[in-house]
Amino acid sequence: MSRLSEILSLPDSEKVARGLQHTPKEIAQQPETWGSTFARVQKNRADIQTFLRSAGVFGDSDQRPTVFLVGAGTSDYIGRSLVHLLRRLWKCEVTAVPSTDILTDFGDYVQPERKYLWISISRSGESTEGVVVLKKALADCPNVSHLVITCNSEGKMFRELQGNPNGLVVLLDEAVNDRGLAMTSSFTNQVIAGQCLAHINSLDQYEKVLSRMVEAGRQFLPLAADRAYELTREDFTSACFVGSGPLKGAATECGLKLLELTAGRIRTIAESDMGLRHGPMSVLDEKTLFVSFVSGDACKRKYESDLLREIGDKKLVRTRVAVSADDKNLTGLAEFVLPLNLAQPLPDYYRVPVDVIFGQLLGLFFSLKCGLKPDTPSPSGAINRVVQVGRIYDTCSPASTL
Repeated sequence: MSRLSEILSLPDSEKVARGLQHTPKEIAQQPETWGSTFARVQKNRADIQTFLRSAGVFGDSDQRPTVFLVGAGTSDYIGRSLVHLLRRLWKCEVTAVPSTDILTDFGDYVQPERKYLWISISRSGESTEGVVVLKKALADCPNVSHLVITCNSEGKMFRELQGNPNGLVVLLDEAVNDRGLAMTSSFTNQVIAGQCLAHINSLDQYEKVLSRMVEAGRQFLPLAADRAYELTREDFTSACFVGSGPLKGAATECGLKLLELTAGRIRTIAESDMGLRHGPMSVLDEKTLFVSFVSGDACKRKYESDLLREIGDKKLVRTRVAVSADDKNLTGLAEFVLPLNLAQPLPDYYRVPVDVIFGQLLGLFFSLKCGLKPDTPSPSGAINRVVQVGRIYDTCSPASTL
C-alpha cells in the first residue's frame, strides 16, 4: 500500500479532522478523470470546431487570430503548459497572458485593428480579475472572441457567455471542481481540455496519446507518493523546480502547490533549466530540494543533464530529484530518479498532467509535516479557494508615449 493509499483509507472522521477530506482524493482521482474530460470535448467537437472556425483559427495564415491563454495563478500556469502545443498545431501566435496583467494594462494588450481569441481558464469561473476583463472585452472589444474552460456551471464566466454568439464554454465534470484549496485535478483536467482543443481536428490521434498518459499516471501515482513522503524526512526549508518548454509549466505549478499547501513554510522557486544559471541559482543551498523535469528531447536533455551535473559538482544542494520519461543516462546526476516508465514515448507537450502529480504530492506530505490541514492550509486566511480582490478600479488605459 502506498503512502497515498494509506491516507485514502483513513476513517472519514479522521480525514475531516486532519483536513484530508478532499485534497488526497482529488490528487488520486486524476488519471481516472482525464477520459471524462476527453469525452466531454469529443461530444461537443462539432460546436467547438464551428466556433474556432468562426474565430479564424483555421483560416488563411495571415488572417488567423492572436490567441491569449488567460488565467491567474494556477490557471495561468495551465496556459503556460499549453502554449507550445497550441502554437504548433494551430499555427497561430499563442501566448499566456495573466488576467491580472490584462486588468492593469488592458489597452496595451488589445489592439483594435487585430483579431484575438481569448481562452479564459478558471476552475471556479469566479476569479475577480478574470471576470472583470472578460466583461470588459465583451462590452468594448468586438474583435475578441472568447472560449472559457471552467469546472463550474454556476460561475460568472459561464453565465456571461450563455447565448453570446462571440463566445463558447467548455464545461468540465463537477467531479474535477476541486473542493480543496489547491487546484489539483482541476489543473490537470483543464490542461487535458486544452490539449483536446489543440487536437480538435485530430481527436482520434490524441485519444491514443491520452491512453498512454492515463496509464503513465496510474503507475506514477504510488511511486511519486512514496518518494514524496520519504523526502519529508529531510529538513528542507526550500525547493527549486526546473523544466524546459512545456515542462516549465509543470515546474511552475509544482512550486506553487508546495508553497500553497505549506502556507509558505517551504519557500519555492521555479525556472527554466537555462534561466536558473542567470542569478536564481544563488538561492540553492543544502536545505533546498532540487527537482528537475527532464525532457525527452535529446537536445534539451543535454542542457538539463549539464545543470544537474554542475549542481552536484558544486555541492549546491544535498538532494536532486529527476522526473524523467526513463532513467537512462541519469546515473550519478540525481540522488533519486522518478521514471515514468512509458511503454511508448510521450512528447513533452503531453507530459505536464503526469509530471505535476509529484509536486502535488510533495505539497500534500509537506503540508502534513508542517502540521497543517491540506484542504485548508492557510491558517491566517492569507489565501482562499476562490481569490477575490477587495476593490476593482477601471481597467487602466495605456500610458502616453514620448
